[in-house]
Amino acid sequence: MDERVEDVYEVVVVGGGAAGLSGAVTLARARRSVLVVDAGEPRNAPANGVHGLLGREGTSPGALLERGRAEARSYGAHVVRGRVRSVEGAVGAFVVHLEDGRTVEARRVLVTTGLVDQLPAVPGLAERWGRDVLHCPYCHGWEVRDRPIGVLATGPMSVHQALMFSQWSPDVVYFANGLPLETDQVERLAVRGVEVVTGEVAAVETVDDALRGVRLVGGELVERRALAVAGRMVARVDFLAPLGLVPEPHPSGMGEHLPADATGRSAVAGVWVAGNATDVAAQVGAAGAAGTLAAAQINADLITSEIDLVLADRRAFSAGSEREAAARRRGGHGL
Repeated sequence: MDERVEDVYEVVVVGGGAAGLSGAVTLARARRSVLVVDAGEPRNAPANGVHGLLGREGTSPGALLERGRAEARSYGAHVVRGRVRSVEGAVGAFVVHLEDGRTVEARRVLVTTGLVDQLPAVPGLAERWGRDVLHCPYCHGWEVRDRPIGVLATGPMSVHQALMFSQWSPDVVYFANGLPLETDQVERLAVRGVEVVTGEVAAVETVDDALRGVRLVGGELVERRALAVAGRMVARVDFLAPLGLVPEPHPSGMGEHLPADATGRSAVAGVWVAGNATDVAAQVGAAGAAGTLAAAQINADLITSEIDLVLADRRAFSAGSEREAAARRRGGHGL
């Protein structure tokens, strides 16, 4: 990565995933000065490949991001490894503080830091995350097709998750884990052939570096080769607190996000957000597209502000010239 950091940029992009790098490429191609600050902690790092991304199907997350960084740098963007501690200021004059002590000024900020998956405290679960403990059927369903799949209930989206995974395998077990089911939910699971296990889960077990199954509190082992879990997803935006921007509950109940309009504009002028930080369900392709859209809006906003500034200066000069002329006319009349 580049380690060059200027004192001032037109746009600072916080986060170097698909959304951030797509936004950086768009802004750099628009001839804007851009800094990308990336902590190097992509959410999909444990996965073997990115799926559902046209033209890059199966590409490893690391390889995809390295290609994106190279593309951003090729247009003049600076990409640095680091973490943002806080953002202060206001539109046109933001101050971005990095944890290593560096400080950068920015006219606009694009936030693409993604989210953190908060997983249930079940022994053995986190170690398999992104491998055979999964969350998205569209990201991983094909890879676990026809295998015995379990779905661990964690909240309001878990039944939906079980119904979706039943499209990829005829052998799906729903582990209610003490959470109640409504009659309609039981009926829908039955229609799709999903078995419901009501006992509480004690642990996730592996054998030969592969998922073996789910151990219940009563001692029974339900063999599974993949386990879907809808963890709580929380946007990584604590550094925006000085601006008054804090995560809010997502309407789906899936976690917390930073609200934004359809273009990525946040509640604070000059701050845009794209990717999983605002859209918790966005896959890589959608996150990248959102970053591009937000970047285009930022560039248009900068153009508007630049025009407004010139016009304001011209009008002020014109008004001043008119006052001087009026004063001269008054002087000619002996006033």
